Amino acid sequence: MNDVRIAVQIQNQHVEYRQIREAVNRLEAAGVDIVYNWDHFYPLSGDPNGKHFEAWTMLGAWAEQTARIQIGCLVTCNSYRNPQLLADMARTVDHLSGGRLIFGIGSGWMEKDYLEYGYEFGTAAGRLRALDAALPVIRERWTKLNPPPTRQLPILVGGAGEKVTLRIVAEHAQVWHSFTRLDAMPHKLAVLDDWCARVGRNPADIERSVGLNPTHLKLADRYYELGIRQFTFSFEADADFSVLDPWLAWRDAKHESSG
Repeated sequence: MNDVRIAVQIQNQHVEYRQIREAVNRLEAAGVDIVYNWDHFYPLSGDPNGKHFEAWTMLGAWAEQTARIQIGCLVTCNSYRNPQLLADMARTVDHLSGGRLIFGIGSGWMEKDYLEYGYEFGTAAGRLRALDAALPVIRERWTKLNPPPTRQLPILVGGAGEKVTLRIVAEHAQVWHSFTRLDAMPHKLAVLDDWCARVGRNPADIERSVGLNPTHLKLADRYYELGIRQFTFSFEADADFSVLDPWLAWRDAKHESSG
């Protein structure tokens, strides 16, 4: 996985849906590779009861309005949906998009979502165990659906826990996403490589993704040298995306130099 990809997470909050739709169009026109949303039921910043939209119904709309970009959720909360149903939802969005879905998933963390929607919050360890149990179920359901997904759906797992999450990444994921600082990244990558060796997985088969502030372009080459290939930025839907222009130029230069 040598190609750099630039991804944007559009925040599902504090705007009308038309602004989210327009943001997706602007990002596809700008040349961004991937557009994500997030899987929450309430805003993560600003007015805690402000405007907010659900993630997976939104992905269905994005699948129809776009032609090139990959789309996905960064990340789906495993706790919010039955894994069999979630597998079917992902398969359907994959077909709607013509094979452009990235299936992002994590164990969940936002207590208000759980309490307001009637889910058991439990413990972080319990939510990780549930994710661990759900992924094989999801993957098996994909083999039973008619029609099946358009191809092997790429699974993105978010998180950096060394004892469980990175083992789950090694066992199931094609993309690992985290917000790991540059100074801590070599250690996390070594742990992931060790888990890959334990489960018999080639580490090169897992794309490494990091969430950054778009002002941190000066760090890009150093992350690249460590093997990071997906660079992800989170924006409000009404943001000025021109701050991504230097990142897109850097990506294109990397493609040319490796091509």
